[in-house]
Amino acid sequence: MTKLDRLIEILCAERGEDVPVLSEKEKGRYFRALVNVRMPKQASEEFLRLQDEYLQEQLRIKGVIGIAELSPVTISPDIYLGQGDITTLKCDGIVNAANSQMLGCFHPNHGCIDNAIHTFAGVQLRQECAEIMEAQGKPEPTGSAKITRGYNLPCKYVLHTVGPIVYGGLTKKHEEQLASCYRSCLELADANGLQSIAFCCISTGEFHFPNDRAAEIAIATVGEYKQKTHSKIKVIFNVFKDYDYDIYARLLGAN
Repeated sequence: MTKLDRLIEILCAERGEDVPVLSEKEKGRYFRALVNVRMPKQASEEFLRLQDEYLQEQLRIKGVIGIAELSPVTISPDIYLGQGDITTLKCDGIVNAANSQMLGCFHPNHGCIDNAIHTFAGVQLRQECAEIMEAQGKPEPTGSAKITRGYNLPCKYVLHTVGPIVYGGLTKKHEEQLASCYRSCLELADANGLQSIAFCCISTGEFHFPNDRAAEIAIATVGEYKQKTHSKIKVIFNVFKDYDYDIYARLLGAN
C-alpha cells in the first residue's frame, strides 16, 4: 500500500465511508477533496507523518522557486515580480487571500489560492487557524491579517488576509479595505521579523475586484509603507495569470 492509498484509507475511515475504486490519476484529486472538506481537528501521528512525507514528495516534483531566482524590478531593488504557483515559492512568508472564517476553502478541488495553500500546507494549517479563530471569538474583519506557520510549504509563514468582496460597482471603501490588507500583512511581517513576503492578487478573481485597479493599489500601498517605515522587507508580487503579469509588469517597469 502506498502512502497515498493509506492516507485516503484513513480519511475515509474518519468519515465512516468505504474507499472507492480509483485510478492512480484519480487518487491525488480524491485525497485533496477529502482534505478540503475535513473539519479542523487533531490527526493521528501516522496520518501526519504520511501526509508530510507525501506533500514533501509532491513539492519536490513541482520544484521550489527561491527569491534569488527572481529579478528586482526597475523602480526598487526590494520589489520583485514573479509568476506561478505561490505554494512553490521559498520566502519567509506568502499571503493567502482568505475568507472571514479563516479556515481555508471547503469546496473540493476548488481552484482558489486559499484551497491550494491549505491543501499543500497540510491539515495542521486548518487546525492552527481554527485555534486562532476560536480564541478570537468572531469572524476576521476585512482588511486585517493573521499569521501562521507554513508547515509543508517552502515558506516559513502564511499571512492570511480577508479582502473586500466587490458586488456591483467598485467603491472608495473597497479600495481602502484592499489597501488595508497590504498594510496589515506588511506590519505583521515586520513585527515577526520576516525579511521577505510574497503577495497574491488579493480580492481579484472570486472576490471580483478589478485586476488593474487592485494592482495599482497594491503597488502604491507597498511603496507608501516602505517609504514611511523605511522597512527593508523584500516584497514579491506573485501572479498566476498572464493578464495580471502584464498589468504588474507595466506598472512596475519590469522587463
